[in-house]
Amino acid sequence: MIPWLEIAGLLVLLLIAWFWFDSFQSRAAGLAAAQAICRAEDLLLLDETVALAQLRLIRDDDGRLRLRRSYDFEFSDTGDNRRVGRVTLIGTTLLTVHLPERQSATCVDGRPPTCHRHVVE
Repeated sequence: MIPWLEIAGLLVLLLIAWFWFDSFQSRAAGLAAAQAICRAEDLLLLDETVALAQLRLIRDDDGRLRLRRSYDFEFSDTGDNRRVGRVTLIGTTLLTVHLPERQSATCVDGRPPTCHRHVVE
């Protein structure tokens, strides 16, 4: 029989592996959303990357606990400046995209931020 300490250690390792894999998928979806919004708005995505800015536990529409991640990215509208935008996701589901000094946040498909649950593929 396997001792309880080894079972607990294995469960912790599995939890860490799940978190790493889930974070990797979420980051890829965040990058895809940042690239799409920069293409749609004729902006230049700088460094071609996103950086985790916030990680929170929230409840989704079904009442389940989920991880909400916000990623910052840098973009330029003139090529001479750097501005910071933010994408917010639950898993790989895009919630919002925020571009500063814009009239409102815009989702990837161009609709206003009421387009919650837009899936980024």
